[in-house]
Order: sequence, then C-alpha cells, then structure tokens
Amino acid sequence: MSDVIRVVVVDDQALVRMGLRTLIESESDTELVGEAEDGREGVEVVRATVPDIVLMDIRMPVLDGLGALREITSDPALGEVRVIILTTFELDEYVFEALRHGASGFVLKDSAPADLLQAVRVVAEGGSLLSPSVTRRVISQFAGRGGPVTTPHPELKRLTEREREIVGWVATGRSNDEIAAELVVSPDTVRTHVSRAMLKLHARDRAQLVVFAMQSGITAPD
Repeated sequence: MSDVIRVVVVDDQALVRMGLRTLIESESDTELVGEAEDGREGVEVVRATVPDIVLMDIRMPVLDGLGALREITSDPALGEVRVIILTTFELDEYVFEALRHGASGFVLKDSAPADLLQAVRVVAEGGSLLSPSVTRRVISQFAGRGGPVTTPHPELKRLTEREREIVGWVATGRSNDEIAAELVVSPDTVRTHVSRAMLKLHARDRAQLVVFAMQSGITAPD
C-alpha cells in the first residue's frame, strides 16, 4: 500500500457520499478514487480501482451491502481490499453476517469525522474495527439466537492449546493489552499468538478471527 490510502464510498444517499467525499479529500493521507450509489455499481467501481478501503452501506438498492461484500471478498484479484461497513445502528442485524463474510469492521454513519478517519487508517494498516463493547453485544445476540454454529473450523486442530486459549480471549472483544493483563504475559506474546492463529485459520483480520471463534464454539476460560 502506498502512503496515500485509496478509498471507495458506496452508499445510496447522495448527502452521505458528499460528506464522506469532503472528509476524505480534506486529508493528505486519504484519497477518494471512486463512489457508487448501489452495491452492483459499487462492485464494478471496486474492481476498476482496486482501492485499499471500501466504505459501504448495508441497505442499498439493486445489490445490498452484504451481496456486494461477498463478491468483493471472494474475488482473488481484490484480496487486499478491506471493507468497512457503514451503519445507522450500533448493532445492525446484519453486522454478524458482514463480519462472517469478511468485513473488517463497521462504523456508525453519525460518527465524529475524526473517528471515521481513524477507522480508515486502522483498517488500512491491517487492523480490524470491532470495539470490545460491540464485540460483546454481537456475541450476546449470537448466543441468544442459538448462533449459526456449524462444524468447527477445519483448521482448528492446527492451533496449539495456548493459541486456542488466546483466540477464546480475542472473541470476548478484549484488546491484546487486556488479554496480556489477564494472562500475565506481555502484549507482544499475545500479538504473536494472535498472528499465528490468524495464519493457521486463514482469517483476513481480527474481526474474522472472532467470527471463527464463535462458529467453532471457542470461548475464554471462566
């Protein structure tokens, strides 16, 4: 990735697109390289520009955000593209599905401009945008409806006991520093275990690692 973060905005509301365009173009390290008003057009723009980040609404005509997300994350040519979901509600009913299909996190449409720009930068640097409070609420909703627990991840057996334990802690929404404090180890040690677990489970980012943990029934020790 170059020093400038290349962004595509996909939202059916012209006012939202205008606001995001103005915000992105006001910063020296972000550049708007395309925008679209529905999911189908969004996928086409993303394929044409191959941006670093896509800011995408969930509810759109023609093809909704989930459909567009699935097409983007399943396209090998777009393997480095990261998608941040834009939502009006803190716990949209589609959030878990979006994470399961490879979204790197989500932000509220009424977030402060500085928070939205920070989200773009965090994800562009390889992080994921899933705050502890939101993760816990997603887990609560997931558990409350029985959750789409299928068979455990096929590569789960490759994890060491320690990596499996750390993945369980990651699924609680805790940061590396918080997990390190719980286990009385260094944050670097936790980071190493998380990285290895992501590699073994083929997780795009930390957000998808949380989803894999939920679906496999991995939880932190009591």
